[in-house]
Amino acid sequence: MAQYDLTAKVAPYLDRHLVFPLLEFLQEKQLYADDQILKAKIELLAKTNMVDYAMDIHKSLYHTEDVPQEMVDRRVEVVGRLKSLEELAAPLISFLQNPQLVQELRSDKQYNLQMLHDRYKIGSEQIEALYQYAKFQFECGNYSGASDYLYQYRTLCTNSDRSFSALWGKLAAEILMQNWDIAIEELNRLKEIIDSKNFSSPLNQLQQRTWVMHWALFIFFNHENGRNGIIDLFFQERYLNAIQTNAHHLLRYLATAVIVNKRRRNMLKDLIKVIQQEHYTYKDPITEFLECLYVNYDFEGAQKKLRECEELILNDFFLGKEVQDNGFVTVPLRDEFLENARLFIFETYCRIHQCIDIGMLSQKLNMNYDDAERWIVNLIRNARLDAKIDSKMGTVVMGTQYANVYEQIIDKTKQLAVRSYMLANNVAATASATQASIAR
Repeated sequence: MAQYDLTAKVAPYLDRHLVFPLLEFLQEKQLYADDQILKAKIELLAKTNMVDYAMDIHKSLYHTEDVPQEMVDRRVEVVGRLKSLEELAAPLISFLQNPQLVQELRSDKQYNLQMLHDRYKIGSEQIEALYQYAKFQFECGNYSGASDYLYQYRTLCTNSDRSFSALWGKLAAEILMQNWDIAIEELNRLKEIIDSKNFSSPLNQLQQRTWVMHWALFIFFNHENGRNGIIDLFFQERYLNAIQTNAHHLLRYLATAVIVNKRRRNMLKDLIKVIQQEHYTYKDPITEFLECLYVNYDFEGAQKKLRECEELILNDFFLGKEVQDNGFVTVPLRDEFLENARLFIFETYCRIHQCIDIGMLSQKLNMNYDDAERWIVNLIRNARLDAKIDSKMGTVVMGTQYANVYEQIIDKTKQLAVRSYMLANNVAATASATQASIAR
């Protein structure tokens, strides 16, 4: 399934720290050789301050206790720089750590800056040092400390660009700490700024939206309301344009969210339209499953793609999250996806056929006969469809809940006649009112 791995496509739109969880997942799934993953980790760490972690990986990769001298020198440099920044930011950090002093701050940033300067000799240099110190802490892997300092920095910062950068950093820290409720709040703040800010070029704004959608994947597939969130965000016209321009691969996650979200089935038609438009640019088993079912009505193809979808989900970082349940390891999203996908197949097949052989249907659903029969019985029992099972014949006999094509045309024609009559009356009334006005 390495051919469907999107890490190489997703990584360029992520902070390098956000790429580490993806590499850990790939290493666990053994989609690539272990040495490849370790080398990729070292390459990522080279531009961070996580020197000790890089040393440990180097030892594991080359099976040695020795590390290159450049790593040793880099560690000395990092420790020295950390102490220097800590000293510069110390007066402001000391102030912010005192609750009584913090109470003196107001919502007026200019007042705060003047007050800090006059009373505590804290100026722009110390505020800038706090930002650099927070950023340095983040690069060292201290995400909790970085988050706190970046939040405090934004309450004092008057530079909109630097405040915007700090917000990106805080969002990354919250994601890495898996604080999903706080992360979604920061994501919404970031989106609001991106949508309202005057960027130097539309291309820059497009790039920012693309980054937001990639970072949002961490939140949407972990937050309890994430499935609605991803649909609401990705289907917004400006963000859908960004997907079709910059990041076609995000269609995988949008399609998955629509399939598993029963309450948002109304978005399926719009999704199919986008998938068809981007068919020659991007496709994977999930998008192809929908095409087979709703565009080509190819049930054999849909059955084949459904098996591939299961493997794809298990090997995708965002979709294949495992959960311990009573000593058993499950992948909830995979189970929900398969359940809903089978329902899609069944409903679509039932719209076309009046009498269905359960044995044949069990093959299309990738289930054995008994499981398929129980599954259909549960559907009928829960009043999801108008049908009954003929046990002797081993068939499902559909009711008349779906009008045939001729009945649908007649109903539409009747509605059209009524609408035309109402429209004609409205036009006549408007014309009469206009003539009366002119006569006066």
